[in-house]
Amino acid sequence: MRTVYVDNNATTAVAPEVLDAMVPFLKEHYGNPSSMHLFAVEPQEAVARAREQVAHLLGADPSEIVFTSCGSESDNAAIRSALETQPFKRHIVTTKVEHAAVLGLCKQLQLNGCQVTFLSVDGEGRLDLKELEEAITDQTAIVSIMYANNETGIVNPIEEIGRIVKSKGVLFHSDAVQAVGKLPIDLAESTIDVLSMSGHKLHAPKGIGALYIRRGTRWSPFLVGGHQEHGRRGGTENVPYIVALGRACELAEQHLGADAPRERKMRDRLEKELLTRIPDSRVNGGWAERLPNTLSICFEFVEGEAILLLLSQSGIAASSGSACTSGSLEPSHVLRAMGVPFTYAHGSVRFSFSRYNQDDDVDYITDTLVPIIKRLREISPFKRQVNTSAARAK
Repeated sequence: MRTVYVDNNATTAVAPEVLDAMVPFLKEHYGNPSSMHLFAVEPQEAVARAREQVAHLLGADPSEIVFTSCGSESDNAAIRSALETQPFKRHIVTTKVEHAAVLGLCKQLQLNGCQVTFLSVDGEGRLDLKELEEAITDQTAIVSIMYANNETGIVNPIEEIGRIVKSKGVLFHSDAVQAVGKLPIDLAESTIDVLSMSGHKLHAPKGIGALYIRRGTRWSPFLVGGHQEHGRRGGTENVPYIVALGRACELAEQHLGADAPRERKMRDRLEKELLTRIPDSRVNGGWAERLPNTLSICFEFVEGEAILLLLSQSGIAASSGSACTSGSLEPSHVLRAMGVPFTYAHGSVRFSFSRYNQDDDVDYITDTLVPIIKRLREISPFKRQVNTSAARAK
């Protein structure tokens, strides 16, 4: 059976070059980089080299890069540090469409006495910058707004947002997990103070991430232990994975100019084919700026999880915009915040491409999905319910 992987916003395949780079540090160069003997030399140099590779992709200085375990740790560290270094400020500004790593932490902090403002978005997933400006007070410790949405791919006007935040004298953090490696980023010219990234979104393995912390930013470590990462994150360095992240960033920089337009071309063709061949379908955030690789699309009167199951049976891996908990299907928080109609929101599917996808993947997805939607609509309880309600209203 043919397989097509289009769930790259969830995780990516480890690039062969990345695997080759990390293997020596699992076998020969296994020393602890914090040790004082010869076995530490190669790991020390490798970590320094990886720090430079990550910094170069981000347009940062290597001293501003801190290695973490993942994007969630990076997000948590950024927000908690802002509160701990400003103990008299207990207000956070974020959005209703953030990743769970930010939303979950903010909701937990609310229980501990923090105030959190969750900014709304319009039907295209775009922020109201006037609402942002009015939300920031002299009690605001940090504004945390994602660079690009993981579900819809919508790209926020980060620099415009940053100028508003900095005009108020407030720390600005951005979860850029989905943006790094897909969009050009130059933090030297940016208003961002702290930025989160994760390796497994750009062809490094899971379990490695990084933080950019602008020089001069006050910092309280999330993990307290040894002197690693210049005292900003305790714990023995995960050398093989740090090496992998560095190599993945180097490859991302090399491929960015070719990958982005190629992925956008595949995304746009898939979007056009599905909208043309499947009636009652709509793109989430189709009029907003989006990541070049991401298509979030809804099909009315069907359930996203049923679509995914049938796609998977045909060898296609994608993601749904819905979450199933305790037997009740609820649309994602992102689609709810955007006001996507109920009958559409349940049938949301996300396709996200990478450099390893081929042009004919689009044809296979389209030819497979069109009959799936037709079949599901024929048996859809949603459609029957809506039709019955309409008949009664007449």
